[in-house]
Amino acid sequence: MKPVILIVLDGVGHNENPKGNAVLAAHTPNLDAYKEKYPWTLLDASGESVGLPPGFQGSSEVGHLSMGAGRIIIQELKRINDQLVGGS
Repeated sequence: MKPVILIVLDGVGHNENPKGNAVLAAHTPNLDAYKEKYPWTLLDASGESVGLPPGFQGSSEVGHLSMGAGRIIIQELKRINDQLVGGS
């Protein structure tokens, strides 16, 4: 089995639009080299992907909890919303 490294760039989003994009404008030779040499992917960090209602922004806590658990952990806000909508 090959080793795997999980690199979490907390607070860094992905956006191809260069206007006002500090991450895209930054000089990141090491990160650029990793992305060229190794497989990588993006994770959705908001809404239902991290156990929140659709359209809600995630947080470090919610994101780290989901990654650590290896599954979606339904957050209290979604539980409450679901109960209100469902009438229970």
